Amino acid sequence: METDTIAAISTPVGEAGIAVIRVSGPESIPIVDTLYKGKASLKEADTHTVHYGHILEPKSGDTIDEVLVTVMKKPRTFTREDVVEISCHGGMVPVQGVLEALLSAGARLAEPGEFTKRAFLNGRIDLSQAEAVIDLIRSKTDRAARVAMHQAEGRLSRLVRRLRQEILEMLAHLAVNVDYPEYDAEEMTAQLLLDRVRSIGKEIDGLLVTARQGKIFREGIATVIIGRPNVGKSSLLNALAQENKAIVTEIPGTTRDVIEEYVNVRGIPLRLVDTAGIRETEDVVERIGVERSHQALNEADLVLLLLNYAEPLDEDDRQLLRLIREHSAIVVVNKTDLEPELDVGEVKELIGDLPLITTSLKEERGLDQLEEAISDLFMEGKARSADATYVSNARHIHLLQQARQNVDDAIRGIESEMPLDMVEIDLKNAWESLGEIIGDAVAEDLIDQIFSQFCLGK
Repeated sequence: METDTIAAISTPVGEAGIAVIRVSGPESIPIVDTLYKGKASLKEADTHTVHYGHILEPKSGDTIDEVLVTVMKKPRTFTREDVVEISCHGGMVPVQGVLEALLSAGARLAEPGEFTKRAFLNGRIDLSQAEAVIDLIRSKTDRAARVAMHQAEGRLSRLVRRLRQEILEMLAHLAVNVDYPEYDAEEMTAQLLLDRVRSIGKEIDGLLVTARQGKIFREGIATVIIGRPNVGKSSLLNALAQENKAIVTEIPGTTRDVIEEYVNVRGIPLRLVDTAGIRETEDVVERIGVERSHQALNEADLVLLLLNYAEPLDEDDRQLLRLIREHSAIVVVNKTDLEPELDVGEVKELIGDLPLITTSLKEERGLDQLEEAISDLFMEGKARSADATYVSNARHIHLLQQARQNVDDAIRGIESEMPLDMVEIDLKNAWESLGEIIGDAVAEDLIDQIFSQFCLGK
């Protein structure tokens, strides 16, 4: 299957000005050429050139669409195979017509992620770069896209390869000292080995420090907005999303279900959930919404609790204030444009060290302070350099933790004066764990699982 010529639609399905169909494999140029009608044959085309013409139906010879065909010859392509990209009019009929013609002419429909998988198998990118491609496609903010782009460019790969090379040099040196003591090689003393292994551990620690922030950029922060009815929850969602996603009225209980929206807060993606107001109610539909609000609260990474500045605390408010102390939460006192009735001092006593922000969403005041509080809570008040290498993938984080454990085992072995061949085992395990990140040592079924998450055409 890896030598078949594959084809797939690489742009989203729907109406658009242009759609792109990608073909890759040894027969990609001849297959497209059998369907193409233009000034010259594509077989004679220079690499990385664009050609105007038409794609014809293979049996009837009828014109399917007017196209631009880009010819790219191996090895300077994404897959390191011959690649042809057909740009046609974006619409279900012409796009499907061109794809069906390609399949009739001998191409096979690509599996999800198969183009990127071929790029990996053909050595153009490693596994961590391949995984970064899907992160880039799914990124919700500019900072998330930048983190994915740095990984796709191989920044993490280069660090991991250097660490593996340092471990390999230590293993080679140990092998000479242990197996060939008669050779006049520099002796790898226990202290020298300990210093070098500790240095490797510190570098892995440096990568793991970025893991929490990197994971946030990759997956976003599950954020739930809670509070009694009519305190401004939907208004806050609309303000952060900068558009009217939720209905805002003076009638309590308007929001009956959970509303989700991704928003960008200083480069941090928030999966923002506006919930039904939490209160005791006899309304069956509203009660279901309240139950879902409690569920969303339990699953949230961040809780934004809204209080009404113009109303005193009631028992529902106090219960929520006590409840959120077990979570990462920010208390937002809204409607500060109205006459004060809320005892802010009591609120501070109930929330302890949790941040408290005052806002008037009606007058658009306080949002900057709220965004800053969210950034401080999850980015620990530190804006890392734009050139920093973040580790964002859960698989990579697990493997780095595993490698760090192997390094710790090696350090303990050296300190307890264990035989060096026992230390070698721990170092080799660390080397293999790091190798799994970039795909130098990884099972085939894991590769299939990773690329199955990709969309068709990528």
